[in-house]
Amino acid sequence: MARFIFITGGVVSSLGKGLMAASLAALLQARGFRVRIRKFDPYLNVDPGTMSPYQHGEVYVTDDGAETDLDLGHYERFTGVASRRADNVTQGRIYQTIITRERRGDYLGATVQVIPHVTDEIKAFALAETDDVDFVLCEIGGTVGDIESLPFMEAIRQLHNELGHARSIFVHVTLVPYIAAAGELKTKPTQHSVRELTSLGIQPNILLCRCEHPLPDSERAKIALFCNVRKEAVIPALDAPSIYSVPAQYHAEGLDAEVLRAFGIDDAPMPVMNRWLDIMDRHQNPEGEVTIGVVGKYVGLPDAYKSLHEALMHGGLANRVKVNVKWLDAELFEEGDDSAIAAQLEPMHGILVPGGFGSRGSEGKIASVRFARERNVPFFGICLGMQMACIEGARNTAGIADASTTEFGETKEPVVGLITEWMTAEGLQTREEGGDMGGTMRLGAYPAKLTGNSVVASVYGEESISERHRHRYEVNVKYREPLEKGGLIFSGLSPDGTLPEIVERPDHSWFIGVQFHPELKSKPFDPHPLFASFISAALKQSRLV
Repeated sequence: MARFIFITGGVVSSLGKGLMAASLAALLQARGFRVRIRKFDPYLNVDPGTMSPYQHGEVYVTDDGAETDLDLGHYERFTGVASRRADNVTQGRIYQTIITRERRGDYLGATVQVIPHVTDEIKAFALAETDDVDFVLCEIGGTVGDIESLPFMEAIRQLHNELGHARSIFVHVTLVPYIAAAGELKTKPTQHSVRELTSLGIQPNILLCRCEHPLPDSERAKIALFCNVRKEAVIPALDAPSIYSVPAQYHAEGLDAEVLRAFGIDDAPMPVMNRWLDIMDRHQNPEGEVTIGVVGKYVGLPDAYKSLHEALMHGGLANRVKVNVKWLDAELFEEGDDSAIAAQLEPMHGILVPGGFGSRGSEGKIASVRFARERNVPFFGICLGMQMACIEGARNTAGIADASTTEFGETKEPVVGLITEWMTAEGLQTREEGGDMGGTMRLGAYPAKLTGNSVVASVYGEESISERHRHRYEVNVKYREPLEKGGLIFSGLSPDGTLPEIVERPDHSWFIGVQFHPELKSKPFDPHPLFASFISAALKQSRLV
């Protein structure tokens, strides 16, 4: 039967509960245990799909089409276990489910309340689909004391009582700030956070203390005394040089051993850390470096492109090079002339245009595509980036001056348009202009067929692939002939041949656009082939300049 580890956070947000959960799961996995990680989000959105990247960061899409929290990306990257719709739930989705049942009359006239109805639904989510794992790690979003997280706290308190101490523990991630003026670490915020947690009926078994300076034994003992835990259960968590150093760091501090001790497991094998040590060695000892220019619209918040950034790092690990990412605001490229654009892009060894929505910055993205094409600089277009590559090709190599996308308004030449229907495993999906925004895109994993002699087929090493999608607009296959005459080849299509998935320029050093999001499947120990190949091309470019 699965054991449950409930992870909460205190004092402030952004302490890294997601990374902590992913690292602990990786350590348990390295000891031979089967793991699954889940995220409980207290906000009232049904999912993050309609939220601004500046509000929430990126939306991470699973194979089964769920739009989820970016922490699920950390979970997958650290464990290699594919996340599912069942691994992320929001308070909005919980309430939506309950209200739907109430409207149907499922509660048989009962008064629907937070306890037991909301808490029962949360508990059912935590327990679902866990028969095939040894440990389930459940991260509770937000910070202890937030009013919106109270139903989740109550639910895990109840669940702990129902499962018993042998099958559930609590790990609390907290902050021990350093006061520079006093030259001291202060434990009082942690004490207060634990006191708040215990007032909700939850006594943590383990405290993970984020700190900028080493935590002396005397301070660990003090925290243990005031927070009612063993001294060995107070785990220091100093800032790490890389997120991929965190599993080894936490193991050295005894986190995984303390978790097993809390469960009474004393015969677990030692973790096999070889792949993490190899990743750390590649990261800390690069044999070269490249600079990649990412021309996007949400560059003010790196979390908006979290998986993309990590996939570029993975490409660097595959080639044993350091990848410097230069975030470039596409809007700025709309204000300058060609020389100003060149000044920004000439130092780049590769140019990447990522996904996005809306017209803001679109002409700047098109200008960066043109620069990459004309200067023979490696180019990678993802989702909207592929669409911009097609519009640039239509305008400048296929003679279609009015080429555009219907996403930005009416156009005489809709090289990109709204997808009105596509096939899924469940059957034909249809959409209409002006429908609901949430959960209505082409979401999740879809297959594609690659042209046998294409560049992209050689990169993948196969002709049939499956990749994750998140888009509402698609390149119009009716423009295939003029685009291919201009040198932009459609080298990947949906199995029925109606939806373009990949375009490339075979006469270019490296020019590939994809409609899907390959960054979502990249891992440090298994870099996505497109990113590994792109960084390899950028490395060659770096030797030419």
